Amino acid sequence: MEKVGSAAAGNKKPWKIILAATIGNALEWYDFIVYGFLAATISKLFFPQDDPKAALLLGTLSIGIGFVARPLGAILLGWYADKVGRKPAMTLVIWLMFISTAMIAFAPTFAQMGIWATVLVAVARLLQGFSAGGEFGSATSYLIEVAPDHQKGYYGSWQMFAQASGALLSTLVGTLLFKAFSQEEVASWAWRLPFFLGLLIGPAGLYIRRHLDEPEEFKKAAVAGPSQSSIWNEYIPELVTGTTLSAAINVMSYVIITYLPLYAQQTLGLPQSDAFTALLVAVVVRMVLIPLFGIACDRVGRRSILILALSAFTLTIYPAYMYIIHSPSLKSLMLVELWFAILIAAAYAPCPTYLSELFPTQIRGLGLSIVYNIAATVFGGFSLFFVTYIQQVTGSALAPAHYSVFFFAASLVAIILMGERESEQKLGVSSR
Repeated sequence: MEKVGSAAAGNKKPWKIILAATIGNALEWYDFIVYGFLAATISKLFFPQDDPKAALLLGTLSIGIGFVARPLGAILLGWYADKVGRKPAMTLVIWLMFISTAMIAFAPTFAQMGIWATVLVAVARLLQGFSAGGEFGSATSYLIEVAPDHQKGYYGSWQMFAQASGALLSTLVGTLLFKAFSQEEVASWAWRLPFFLGLLIGPAGLYIRRHLDEPEEFKKAAVAGPSQSSIWNEYIPELVTGTTLSAAINVMSYVIITYLPLYAQQTLGLPQSDAFTALLVAVVVRMVLIPLFGIACDRVGRRSILILALSAFTLTIYPAYMYIIHSPSLKSLMLVELWFAILIAAAYAPCPTYLSELFPTQIRGLGLSIVYNIAATVFGGFSLFFVTYIQQVTGSALAPAHYSVFFFAASLVAIILMGERESEQKLGVSSR
């Protein structure tokens, strides 16, 4: 007999519950990546052009602005999800996403509005980051709490599938945009089209989330449970472990995936088209494998799958990069990216459920939001800067491996130590 989780789902079909919980995550990743693709165009339209280099710098800086607001969104919206409910938090988050996307889609240019156009885009990016800060914690808490006990890993894996689907959609839209329109048309008006598409996703998400039921696990959580203030003194090991694992996951996203086109072009001397081809195939493979690894982690354990994936990444990342450095070609790039796709899927799938189970229900939304977004802000948003800096200072083409291996190894150690701590706690309880 299924316990609390499945009861919370009521009569709703599992796919509807999963879609409702993950659509915001897909929209978040779609918006962030699309903005990155269009940063050069946006810099010309919304920033002063007295100095074109400064305008481009400001345009790329505006990508990072979105990350600055994420920790604040994590704390406030995570608190809201624990105090008021998962459903209200998820609805608020997608409203904020919709509003910020609309602000960019309909924004007047610098030529039309002057410096206020710049301010408007900056505010929209801050709002996007703020809403993204609350999405993972509230939606993942909901997803895990409505899942049947024997399928929590599988349900949680769809949160990472949503990230991959958002990345895939943004990549396809960006590719089609620059193939269907000339540079002049993109700069004139076509750049708005990807944001209009995002506006279509928003109302769909709002409609779906309006018809959710609050998880029974959340409603039945003891009122006398841990207070939210206790997270800063009683759950330090959990916060450290969660942040370390989230950092590793974000490094996979930004260094292994997002950085590849630039790395292929500047370091390997390959055309960006080869990098995008490899990425496109790899993201499809990753999307297929994530739910399968979700099923696997319900059978053999979240921790076991994570340890296996992180160990394999730590051991093979240097040989993989050395291979493409010494034999740069579409074939070598494809082989390495396919190997990375398998390992990323194995790490992604158990991550949401593992992080959720670090914290009790009463502080889960806040705990998840904090660990995921601190890592996303510091180690995700600034990853490309750190990798570029390492490569410039050392002159080594292995800079992505140097940067990544530290986080993979640190996360591996943190998960092993957390497992030992949990075992000691269980022994302590049983001996009383």
